[in-house]
Amino acid sequence: MIRLSIQKQTTMKVVGYEDCPAKTFVDDNGNVTLGRTVLNHCQIVGAVARELIIRMGNKHHQSLFPEGAAFVAASHDIGKVSPTFYNKIMRACGQDLIKGANPDLEKEWGGHAGVSQLVAKYLGTPEQVPEILGQHHGFSPGVSGLRATDENFGGMEWQTEREKLVNALQKTLGECWPLVESVAQSRVLAGLTSVADWIGSGQFFEDPRLPWQDKIQQAVDDAGFIPPTYRKGMNFKAVFGFEPRIAQTLFIEQVSAPGVYVLEAPMGLGKTEAALYAAYQMLQSGQASGIYFALPTQLTSNKMYERFQHFLGKVLGDDCTHRSLLLHTDAWLLKTEMGEEGRPGGAWFNHSKRGLLAPFAVGTIDQALMAVMNVKHGFVRAFGLAGKVIILDEVHTYDAYTGTLLDALVKLLRELQCTVIILSATLNQERRQQLLGRPTEAMDYPLIIASPNTRKTVQEISLPMHEKRQVQVSLHTDERTVLEQALLRAEQGQQVLWIENTVKEAQLRYLDLAARAAELGIGCGLLHSRFTVDDRQCIEDYWVNLYGKGGWEQRRLQGRILVGTQVLEQSLDIDADFMVSRFAPTDMLLQRLGRLWRHAETPRCKHARPEVWLLVPELEEAIEVPQKTFGPSAFVYSPYVLCRSLEVWQSHKTINLPDDIRHVIECTYASRVEQGQMERWRYELEHGSRLGNQQRKGRIALQQLAKVGLSQGGKTLPESKAQTRFSETDSYEVLMLRDISQNNSNATLTLLSGEQVELPLRRNKLSKAAWRQRTALLMRQIVNVPAGDMPAAVSNDTLKRFGLQNCFFLGRDDWPEDESVLRVALVDETGNLRGIGNAAIHHKYKLEYRDDLGYRVIKYQEL
Repeated sequence: MIRLSIQKQTTMKVVGYEDCPAKTFVDDNGNVTLGRTVLNHCQIVGAVARELIIRMGNKHHQSLFPEGAAFVAASHDIGKVSPTFYNKIMRACGQDLIKGANPDLEKEWGGHAGVSQLVAKYLGTPEQVPEILGQHHGFSPGVSGLRATDENFGGMEWQTEREKLVNALQKTLGECWPLVESVAQSRVLAGLTSVADWIGSGQFFEDPRLPWQDKIQQAVDDAGFIPPTYRKGMNFKAVFGFEPRIAQTLFIEQVSAPGVYVLEAPMGLGKTEAALYAAYQMLQSGQASGIYFALPTQLTSNKMYERFQHFLGKVLGDDCTHRSLLLHTDAWLLKTEMGEEGRPGGAWFNHSKRGLLAPFAVGTIDQALMAVMNVKHGFVRAFGLAGKVIILDEVHTYDAYTGTLLDALVKLLRELQCTVIILSATLNQERRQQLLGRPTEAMDYPLIIASPNTRKTVQEISLPMHEKRQVQVSLHTDERTVLEQALLRAEQGQQVLWIENTVKEAQLRYLDLAARAAELGIGCGLLHSRFTVDDRQCIEDYWVNLYGKGGWEQRRLQGRILVGTQVLEQSLDIDADFMVSRFAPTDMLLQRLGRLWRHAETPRCKHARPEVWLLVPELEEAIEVPQKTFGPSAFVYSPYVLCRSLEVWQSHKTINLPDDIRHVIECTYASRVEQGQMERWRYELEHGSRLGNQQRKGRIALQQLAKVGLSQGGKTLPESKAQTRFSETDSYEVLMLRDISQNNSNATLTLLSGEQVELPLRRNKLSKAAWRQRTALLMRQIVNVPAGDMPAAVSNDTLKRFGLQNCFFLGRDDWPEDESVLRVALVDETGNLRGIGNAAIHHKYKLEYRDDLGYRVIKYQEL
């Protein structure tokens, strides 16, 4: 539908820009009154932006912020000088409205941000500036066909007031509109504008009666934007306690300037330490402003945080303020004040998002990938990553969809003057070239590839590898035999690792083993992604430590079996004596072998030897009917890749590490002409397939879908709708509680532990610090589940009845699509889930939660 702009002289009252309110203010008595003026708020945001630029600069970073960047940020709310927005504020304060201006119409053009965009366009600002102003709430407003002088915006008289405001801001800041030279620079400026607006809307500036000029530095301090200090000149041993290996030293020597660096080496070589020390060199030389360590899953990022924290404890200066924020993963949430969006209940309170703005963070790759996507606040993520060292771990685990996004991310990070370090044990030649965007030739292994921004060509450096080991490989089709063998090995005292490809299969296998294990005096545990944060932390602390160096003292006391999913193959320093694995693609299997006999000095049972048993179908049958023979694994991984992988592993009784890694990877993934059923599976890998009611997209379609998500020209996606992984949609949050109730003033939430949390229904009944504490506690009761397995939705009105909007983001009035992804499930004494008020929890499945099994989905016919 095309909206026509009708030029018409307005007859509505005109309010001078100096008198237009930007905010409301709630006084000590709970009364809603007029807050800061638009002029005042814009001046504050401009000053905050200028302070942020000063603090965030490094040798390369400054080029991202052209002269005039702070003026752009200050101008974000010029659209609030409009009759509809004026009436919106006056109505909220119970004051007289201007006749002829309906504030409810604001949604039609994206609110005041849409007016800001139209004003900048009308003034002829440089390219990209109007869109930056229009996007400052995270999305592109729908203003096609509209003009700043339209009657709804007050006609020419109100436009004149907006121009006066722009001139006043220009005079205050002493800046003009900047020339935006690239898409990357545009995204950084948009992120700067949003973050400065959040801070400028925070607690230090709420009361319009108080002066603001002396609060700028304190507000930026409290938001956590304090430049770190470092201990200078520390060598590798001083940081990690041991001398570097030759491979580590060679890699560190290559990382000397922003660019892209790949360390492709076997599991256990110390890639993490090499990457972190290289990052330290960039930090202390002033060529980077922080570190974001991106991992495939939340589970792996939790364990990496401990290693990262230890590293920072060594390299940060004794006087560095950020030391106090590294005591706990929630510290950034609890001790920083980020204004509107960063408050409890705001879209950016979640630590997985806020971590991108912290100078140091460990998180998942998903948040970084959104920096290149047309997703709400994607540009804030770009701003948070700019100028940092970005460590991308386990990149081989991503499919064609995520891989396309990752290629775009690496390209953007180059332009953002980042130092990108890519760690992998199993990259093939084609994938390596895609990531770098440049040709490579070397087929050596291990391998370093250095591609600094200062050079157009890459440097490929072969690494010596002195530590070698051999793993015995056995392929088995009889699951019962394998299960008995696992119990036998554990009964001997071995530490057994059993890895499945889906959460459901892991849960079933644990149930098969747990009762038998208890009878035999064997320890048995389960680890996957669908536990609450609190339960998962307990499991990790116990089991991951038992299977790591911290468990050496207890290793001989008892045999154990730890069952898990792919989370056990990624970034965890665990060491098994014997391994069972459901069959998976070659690169995944090699990753899993990295958890078997990982350290030569690990104390082991005398019967143990490095051996893996793989649960596989017969090759001929697998090629004929892979969906049947591979079972659920064929829905996680491509049937074609599984068949190719099985062909390779059929011929190996042993795997020599690292000598065989390059060979088996290239044999699995090298292009070749196929015939018969293998040609069919190869075609479906590229073009997709349909099985029953399920449509499986092919690699070509996945790449195209990813490119659509990258497009900046279409509709901005809510974060909950922005898929960073096509095959994994663990994006819905389920709050797990024992009970929930409310009265006229408070809601009472009973946690799984029995602890009770009181939530006042009115926000002003608690301080901001108290709300942060309660919210951080509730966020630890969350489980993330796929769309098909989540509990039935309840309305936002129901959630607000219990005060949950004060802790969780439930959408916003000026956003065109409700974004809430929160679900609530109540756990009874038997572990069954029910909805609020005993409502049905799922139309198709029975849902359970147990602290040893996690979130479980059961089809009724399975009962």
